[in-house]
Amino acid sequence: MFRSAYSFRTTRNTAIHSRPRCAVTEISTALHETPRDDRIDPAKSLQLAGVMFETVDRKAVPASSIRTHRALAPTLMRRILLYIDANLENRIKNSDLAALACLSVFYFNGVFRTSVGHSPHDYVIRRRLERAQGLMLSTDKTLAEIAAECGLTDQPHFTRLFRRFVGESPAAWRRAREHHRRAVH
Repeated sequence: MFRSAYSFRTTRNTAIHSRPRCAVTEISTALHETPRDDRIDPAKSLQLAGVMFETVDRKAVPASSIRTHRALAPTLMRRILLYIDANLENRIKNSDLAALACLSVFYFNGVFRTSVGHSPHDYVIRRRLERAQGLMLSTDKTLAEIAAECGLTDQPHFTRLFRRFVGESPAAWRRAREHHRRAVH
């Protein structure tokens, strides 16, 4: 069974510039993984790379063949979620996430929403707030320090987002769980 993420990139919204990067990935897979893994067929990887380099006449694609957004493959989803978790303190752009998946930004946003249930931006904010909650329970850092460590601009930004997603201010949330924090220490 040879199926790649390329089949999801055959829609009208595919960014042409992402094809060479994905084709190079397929060529690399054919060259590096074949000696180690008998299940990978180098001919199929190279054929797929050749298809990626071809220019598709978008007007020739019938509207009935255009696929709707599907879910991301589990391994690709895991790679993207690990990237998000590892970079929460930095700025994470949708274009960076789409490049990891070798998809256009538009198409990536749709398949991410289908896979996770939230837009990439909302998911990143939620993960930052979850990390902030963990830090509030496990450390005595100030809310400003926690906001900076979680990649949020400043404490007021952190407070606004926290109140919108959690329903109360970070300070009130932390005070209500003070007994948990003391029990951990």
